[in-house]
Amino acid sequence: MVLDRRKHGLRYSEMEQVERSQRAENRSTGNPGDSEEKHLTTCLVTAALFGCLGSSYLYGYSLSVVNAPAVYIKAFYNQTWMERYGEPAGLEVLTLLWSITVSIFAIGGLVGALGVSLLIKILGRKGTLLLNNSFAILAALLLALGERAQAFEMLIVGRFLIGVDSGIGLSALPMYLGEISPRHIRGSIGQFNSIFMCAGVFTGQVLGLPELLGQESRWNFLFGFVALPAVLQLCALPFLPESPRFLLMERRDEARAEKAFQAFLGKKDVTKELEEVHAESRAQNNLRVASVAELLRNRAVRWQLITVMVTMACYQLCGLNAIWYYTNGILREAGFAENLIPYITLSTGGLETLAAICSGLVIERIGRRPLLIFGFGAMAVSFSLLTIFLNFQDKVAWMPYLSFACILAVIASFCTGPGGIPFILTGELFEQSYRAAAFTVAGTINWLSNFAVGLLFPFIQEALQTYTFLVFMVFCLLGATYLYFVLPETKNKTFVEISQSFTKINRVSHSAPEKEMEVVLSVKPGAKEMTNGNPSGVIEMESSF
Repeated sequence: MVLDRRKHGLRYSEMEQVERSQRAENRSTGNPGDSEEKHLTTCLVTAALFGCLGSSYLYGYSLSVVNAPAVYIKAFYNQTWMERYGEPAGLEVLTLLWSITVSIFAIGGLVGALGVSLLIKILGRKGTLLLNNSFAILAALLLALGERAQAFEMLIVGRFLIGVDSGIGLSALPMYLGEISPRHIRGSIGQFNSIFMCAGVFTGQVLGLPELLGQESRWNFLFGFVALPAVLQLCALPFLPESPRFLLMERRDEARAEKAFQAFLGKKDVTKELEEVHAESRAQNNLRVASVAELLRNRAVRWQLITVMVTMACYQLCGLNAIWYYTNGILREAGFAENLIPYITLSTGGLETLAAICSGLVIERIGRRPLLIFGFGAMAVSFSLLTIFLNFQDKVAWMPYLSFACILAVIASFCTGPGGIPFILTGELFEQSYRAAAFTVAGTINWLSNFAVGLLFPFIQEALQTYTFLVFMVFCLLGATYLYFVLPETKNKTFVEISQSFTKINRVSHSAPEKEMEVVLSVKPGAKEMTNGNPSGVIEMESSF
């Protein structure tokens, strides 16, 4: 028996109360259907692992891999310049070439983020990830063979292409993970993105050690390594399903969507999941993928968009990238031998990975909002203490150790929330038709902020010296304050429920006919009709998504 809200004259809020009370009753009575949904499946974990391996892992690796061979790359640039023009490159030329090599990564990321919406519309989530590997493999070839070809331009183009790969991957991957994950573990699966990002940074640090690939004769192999994760993803991802929400809502392919749901959830009966997606599709009224311009004009998603933009800007402007600039100097001030510093620096990458893993384990218990607010707040406190310790570093012998402890605290605080949750939120705050455009906007803000930090930080550092981190402290405090007052909790909620939580602040009515979600309620035989909006029978409205 199929019913909808309007036939019974029920307001949406009343139906929400019924559905939530039923979910609570199912949990308390140990409904077997619920327990069936609580376990991870091999298909879901495999999709998350290989999806991250060729995307966020490569992004993290590309961030750290340029540090170890920097001296050798500059020497290669100088040698190539001398062979071409008969004289060594000046200091200004070398500095310019190196700056371009490092910063063009962010330009490539911006290009990738701007193009991801079109790619996803044509190829889907999984198809976009597969195509993206071609950028990584081509970049690996250019970066690895640039020295042999005596062409430093190949390194610059290669860094641009790996930036494009990262820009596409950091948008398509969180979207894919968010849509294939049941809502009760959507945050944990989404944190795979952050965990692999940190693991990529750590791998770059380890392989860059002098005993491994951080030598003058081996630094090109550091860049060639980029191809390995991309090839592994190319080998595994074709055998995994596409996002079932994409298949059903945008491709209208119910048969493949049903198979995808079955694979990701590990059960045969996925009727409720299919109907929930159908209901969301009907609620969006003639579903089609919205453009960025339509997203920017729509009042119904205005505060979701502002929230994503603020969170993504703070993700880059919170100062973590600047931390790496100070780490080696503080270790030298603490009296550590120069040959030991690379190994001690590994502790930062290891701690980063450990903190991301811990965040993934607790995110579904604590929630996204508390972790984000705590992360930015703790970073602000750590930056304040770091500023104090840096000012006394030359006066007290043991002060550099406290400075290094603050650096570790900043890194751990970042990875508990701000390091991965902004990407999860971008997928959760928007319904299907606006999600691709939202990731384009979020990616644009992310990469523009990244480029701004790289461009402006040397000037800020020169002007403020040891007070530099007070700038980042302000951004952390602003981010934490905004999220405290605006962001609702999103854990264990459907995409429609999350969107509805913004209706009041957006000043739009969720009961408008064009936005009302028609929910199919399966009423058991013999169940009584509803009287005055109160349920007198058992209403089943529980699904994984």
